[in-house]
Amino acid sequence: MKLRTFVLALLTAISAFKFAGAQQRGVWIPQGIETLQESALSKSEFTFDHSMLVFASKLESDNDELRRVIAGVSGVSIRRFHFPQSWQYDAETLNSVDKEYRLAGWKHLTYNRESRGNGGATNLWFRMENNAVSNFAILVAGANEVNFVVVSGSISPLDISHLGGHLGIPKIEGGVVVPNTDRRLR
Repeated sequence: MKLRTFVLALLTAISAFKFAGAQQRGVWIPQGIETLQESALSKSEFTFDHSMLVFASKLESDNDELRRVIAGVSGVSIRRFHFPQSWQYDAETLNSVDKEYRLAGWKHLTYNRESRGNGGATNLWFRMENNAVSNFAILVAGANEVNFVVVSGSISPLDISHLGGHLGIPKIEGGVVVPNTDRRLR
């Protein structure tokens, strides 16, 4: 298990360094995400290209569905921002991300705002090319954390659910983020 964690950490570090330029060319990040990043206390960002995804999927050798889906994915970019106090980030900045995606021709598939009246929300956008999903983005905003994931490549809407819970992509069912109960304490 420790070897698996080490290999994944090594792959993450290599991909973040080696493919930072590729991310800027291949994955469009809205300005609103850049603004959130500037105001966050801590930030994590990493990118996997297709070969890194294939290698990472081999760590889960018993998951044929994940490997099948990854065959059509060309890249994954994940950004996580942590804020020191609850609801410290600007909710209007989150709204600007939606506006940027819509202006760029992306479709807004899911929007789920938490019922407690605070700013938490889950959003899913996708872009079509030749009648197939070519990219999708997920934004999950909680009290102290914002997670943003962009996946590029040929992928069906059903396959998006197969990626949830893997490679830092939150698991979403029915427009609601499902908490990860499999986290292990180290």
